[in-house]
Amino acid sequence: MLKWILDKWNKKKNTIDYWRGEGTRIGERCFVHPDADFGSEPYLISLGNHVRVNNGVKMITHDGGVWVLREFPSINRHKEIDLFGKISIGDNVHIGTNAIILPGVSIGSNSIIGVGAIVTRSIPENSIAVGIPARVIETVDDYYGKNKYKLLYTKLMTDIEKKNYLLKEDIELKNK
Repeated sequence: MLKWILDKWNKKKNTIDYWRGEGTRIGERCFVHPDADFGSEPYLISLGNHVRVNNGVKMITHDGGVWVLREFPSINRHKEIDLFGKISIGDNVHIGTNAIILPGVSIGSNSIIGVGAIVTRSIPENSIAVGIPARVIETVDDYYGKNKYKLLYTKLMTDIEKKNYLLKEDIELKNK
């Protein structure tokens, strides 16, 4: 119990160092939310450079369905079987809140995985994938093209500056 509490505290304190200590390969300039979960085999996961893993993301590297095979009547030599798959995330990737990445999946560089997506198969680079199961809906170039006139340069503002700017300007945030 004490180890569990210390692990949780260490993970929240420095998430990147925690997962690297568990064997996950993590590139430079990454952000991993403290509530992201890399499962029971984090050493099978690799993240490229500039990857953001948001709140509630789960990466699952094993197939729990073999539970049934272990006791399946016609199979009597598989009491100790498991099934694993590596997860590989390219460079410059955003994985949205509560997304789930399943075993054996690769996500190509310059991609966006939508909120709540369940990624059951690999996603090519420069893609946006959403849904259950996740499917590619557009390229990153398409996404930029339809949003370029809505983009606001607020990232370097303080929270107060951003709030004042957004409220003062009475900006129509989604329907430009």
